[in-house]
Amino acid sequence: MNIYVSNLSYHTSESDLRELFSAYGEVNSAKIITDRETGRPRGFAFVEMAQKEEGQRAIQGLNNTSVDNFDINVAEARPREERSQSRNSFQSYKRY
Repeated sequence: MNIYVSNLSYHTSESDLRELFSAYGEVNSAKIITDRETGRPRGFAFVEMAQKEEGQRAIQGLNNTSVDNFDINVAEARPREERSQSRNSFQSYKRY
């Protein structure tokens, strides 16, 4: 189960998340998302739990709890939406 964690302190590490979530079950991965240009954390992460039931318990147990003095938000991750072509609509414009 993929879990979205937001409102993270910039001091929270992936190992901190792995340890926090492991209290609820097996953690497959923990990935803090960073800015492409600066490499700094963006304040959110994804944690993948081995079992859906364990992930649901982690969501219930950790949502709105304090980690590094920040009240984190924990929810099931939603699939990434496709980017609309409106940003690149100029590419479909043909010159005659």
